[in-house]
Amino acid sequence: MKNTNESLPEDFILMGLTKYPWLDLPLFFVLLVSYTFTLLGNIAIIVVSQLDSQLQSPMYFFLTNLSFLDLCFTTTTVPQMMFNLGGPNKNITYIGCMTQAYIFHWLGCTECVLLGIMALDRYVAVCKPLRYSIIMDHKLCLQLSNIAWLTGLANSLLQSTLTVQLPLCGNKVLDHFFCELPGLIKMACGDTTVNEIILAVVATLLIMGPLSMILISYIHIARAVFRIPSTSGRLKAFNTCSSHLLVVSLFYGPGIYIYMQPSGNGSQDLIKVLTLFYCVITPMANPFIYTLRNKEVIEAVRRFLRKAISSKRI
Repeated sequence: MKNTNESLPEDFILMGLTKYPWLDLPLFFVLLVSYTFTLLGNIAIIVVSQLDSQLQSPMYFFLTNLSFLDLCFTTTTVPQMMFNLGGPNKNITYIGCMTQAYIFHWLGCTECVLLGIMALDRYVAVCKPLRYSIIMDHKLCLQLSNIAWLTGLANSLLQSTLTVQLPLCGNKVLDHFFCELPGLIKMACGDTTVNEIILAVVATLLIMGPLSMILISYIHIARAVFRIPSTSGRLKAFNTCSSHLLVVSLFYGPGIYIYMQPSGNGSQDLIKVLTLFYCVITPMANPFIYTLRNKEVIEAVRRFLRKAISSKRI
């Protein structure tokens, strides 16, 4: 342990998203715009869901959780990325790096579980509509939400703590644009077999478990939708569920490639792009995916804006 402590650097050098410095400024503005849209979109969903009485349902409770999660998720990485892109300093302190790794892994695992729970909510809403409000009461929603957050926290504490204990032997260059566990494990100079196995096994459980729940839920949902007699009813159910399926695809696709393959396999440049996709693009896209295909949210936003405008006139 003494040797491990002696090998800890004061900071890390982040190689960034690209090897071409002339791309730093354009990427900075792209991130600035995407981060602004992420903040505005997710905050809008949280505010409208909390203030509009017609959105007080389990679906919007979980959607609020997802929006808050996305706000924290993108804030964990994007400000640091913009700081490194906006100037010559590409460093991050050791404490900052480890804090980022703990929080990012916590939030990422939480979102995996939360998306599975949201599929379960959709299953109950479509397949058991008469008992929906009884089954998915506020107490159960809180319990399911707590399960998602606590599962992510427990996994992050396990994985990140094991990674922090790896010896670095003076290595301080991280070939990534933020501190993520697979990159930190690759940078270690000791035997990382146990870390890689635990990361792969737990990632498989946390990805394939909720993903299996999602697939099973939507098989039952599809059967129920085809039995709905009215075209408008089928269309409403399809629009609601398709939004969730699109979010699931955007989030799980990159995660499966990054976390469920043997360490060292795959292009690091591709890994960076996929990581950027699910930690920047997906949180920005989620509010638009859920609102553009959801008339209830659109109407709630309109009511909120009308009230805001009328109150200003008074």
